[in-house]
Amino acid sequence: MQLTPVTADEAAYLVADAAVDHTHPVVRETAARLSAGVDDLTGYARAAFEFVRDTVPHSVDADDPRITWRASDVLARRTGICHAKAHALAALLRAEGIPAGFCYQKLDVLHGMIALKLPGGRWVRQDPRGNKPGVNAQFRLDREQLAWPVRPEKGECDYPVLYAEPHPVVLRALRLATDRAELWRLLDTAL
Repeated sequence: MQLTPVTADEAAYLVADAAVDHTHPVVRETAARLSAGVDDLTGYARAAFEFVRDTVPHSVDADDPRITWRASDVLARRTGICHAKAHALAALLRAEGIPAGFCYQKLDVLHGMIALKLPGGRWVRQDPRGNKPGVNAQFRLDREQLAWPVRPEKGECDYPVLYAEPHPVVLRALRLATDRAELWRLLDTAL
């Protein structure tokens, strides 16, 4: 899938903000632990992806009603829906100087993931949602291996825009929701 960044300025994809708070001690400490065992940025990106995918349960899979949206909270509380997990992965990548942005799919719900850009490479989507039977998202740079393929015949689509910040529709829903049931009511399926 060819992504269109909202800005050509790659520095926008390294910024810390309220959701991608990569200067927070929890994010910095996690990034330092993950980078200690790798030799290059590709190895670090893979380690960060696998860490978020495998050690932060998707709140639906874990039947956890708590809502997290800030990367540091996702990492500290070890829970989040796809959007929150994307915030955590983007923060870990940005903490080590890897540009990361946000992209979305319209499925039966609005699904969130990230795209990263390694030096000399292109933007590549990565889906840290978390695996389970029937879901096998993998860190790949040669081709995508996301959690969900879109089914155009069901009205699903990949949104081709790469955002430097989480989409305002997503942030609003995550910030206002008091639990997951309310989140689904607030989170529109379209951007």
